[in-house]
Amino acid sequence: MLLNAYISPKVFPGFNLLSLAFPVLICGYAALTVFWIISWKKRAFVFFFLGLLFFNPALRWVNYSSVKKEVPDLKVMSFNTRSGGTSKSVTKEYLKNSGADIILLQEDDGQEYGSLKYETASFGNIIILSKYKIIDRQFIKLNDGHIDDPALQVDVEIKRKRYRLISAHLQSFKFEKNMVKLNGNNEEDEAKIKNIIKRLMPTFKMHQEQVAIIKKAVEASPYPVILAGDLNSVPNSYEYYHLSEGVKDAFVEAGRGSGTSFHDYKFPIRIDYIFTSESIKALSYQVDRSVKVSDHFPVIATFRLEN
Repeated sequence: MLLNAYISPKVFPGFNLLSLAFPVLICGYAALTVFWIISWKKRAFVFFFLGLLFFNPALRWVNYSSVKKEVPDLKVMSFNTRSGGTSKSVTKEYLKNSGADIILLQEDDGQEYGSLKYETASFGNIIILSKYKIIDRQFIKLNDGHIDDPALQVDVEIKRKRYRLISAHLQSFKFEKNMVKLNGNNEEDEAKIKNIIKRLMPTFKMHQEQVAIIKKAVEASPYPVILAGDLNSVPNSYEYYHLSEGVKDAFVEAGRGSGTSFHDYKFPIRIDYIFTSESIKALSYQVDRSVKVSDHFPVIATFRLEN
């Protein structure tokens, strides 16, 4: 999985596949290490020291940052609403009461948010709501001009300084529960596993192209950047390693507890992120599990802006 930083999905997508199973693999590795320690085996030292290589990767899933007492300048939310989920009115009310200065929505059907007193920019199913003045906006095409999985770039002015917001939604795997739930029938389960892999591999390769486009937009920005969205990729994946280059992961900087943001499969999956430029300091990061109108939880972070 560490090799995802160097080997692309188009060369060998298998490493990206392994990254999906990281929570299970690291728990198994830890259990085996403890077993060897209890058994007083010399190999326990080898397992322990090799395990240190996975310390930082593990913090991208579960983190325990110290509490920062600074007063935040900015509150940002990223939320895949799945078009309002089970109740659009509940979603709208939740956003209204969130207190967020900037809200980046994915897979939203463009319901009317004017009453929330935010300036609005949208492209396809991507919407950015801002309490600050929107100076400029630009659409980022990720899939040969189609808007199924777009990205949106917006510039806002905060305290007389310009910041660039990028909201993205990478290609979905388009799984349904019945497609991934095994039922104990060997033949059916084998067919399902083959179908899962068949869907994963080409999507990983498509992500590689999309990541290159988004990364280019981040690097080209003359202003501090906030990049957020549903990346349909877990930590330690190729997508994560390459999109996080040159920016900071707000969860790693200020998160506490589990970063799991996708809850539909009852398996720890973190695919929603907020990244920022070095000059934007994360003070807190929360996965808000109180709202269940979508198969994603909102992720919310507060920041201190350097002058």
